[in-house]
Amino acid sequence: MYAEERQRAMAGIIARDRRLSVSTAADSFGVTTETVRRDLAILEHQGLIHRVHGGAVPADVLSTLELAVSERDLEAAEEKERIGRAALDLLPGDCGSILIDSGTTTRRLAGSLPLDRRLTVFTNAASVVTKLAGHTGIEMHLLGGRVRHTTQAAVGPLTVAALSNLRVDVSFLGTNGLSVDRGLTTPDADEAAVKAAMIRAGQRVVVLADSRKLGRETLVRFGTCGQIDVLVTDDGARDADVRDLQALDIDVVVA
Repeated sequence: MYAEERQRAMAGIIARDRRLSVSTAADSFGVTTETVRRDLAILEHQGLIHRVHGGAVPADVLSTLELAVSERDLEAAEEKERIGRAALDLLPGDCGSILIDSGTTTRRLAGSLPLDRRLTVFTNAASVVTKLAGHTGIEMHLLGGRVRHTTQAAVGPLTVAALSNLRVDVSFLGTNGLSVDRGLTTPDADEAAVKAAMIRAGQRVVVLADSRKLGRETLVRFGTCGQIDVLVTDDGARDADVRDLQALDIDVVVA
């Protein structure tokens, strides 16, 4: 199948099903995820679709769609692993405290935490608790709230209220989009409220985001670039994006 034929087929699927994930398209057409992303970029440039985190939707749909955790976890898996490991250098010292946001990249950080360091960890993600439950050096706290099916994260007034009483050494956050103009964004208002509270709770704010999220904007802003101390991303980040963020006094770590 020629590239043009594949792209037309993708556009047809998106028009019919109102969504298409990168991983599904790669499997269906027998190409790499990088090829699918290039195809989607071309279709978006033509005004036929709108790219969102992990896939694409029709051009007339605002960026409010979120793929399920199981789908997002397959996207840029190697890059997320590198980001999670690189973020270990930003942990506080022994007996320090951290917040770990829900997300497929922040979960990589949780799975890489050192066994020889005592930490107090707060999270709104049951998946993070599962990874750390047997870690004897960690005092684990799961924040309460309503659990969203899409992200499996606790959100809502109870979660925000619990965060309002915290002040941790480092908040590790995920994001759906990060742009110089718009800042940090996510499709859901309840998720945004929790993430904003996590920013306020951290003495230092570290954002873990693979390079596909740089320059992207979604529906609800939960933080500004001025609130970010460090961004950890992968080597797919464009030099221009890195320079723009560094110009805002953000320390950019490329994993």
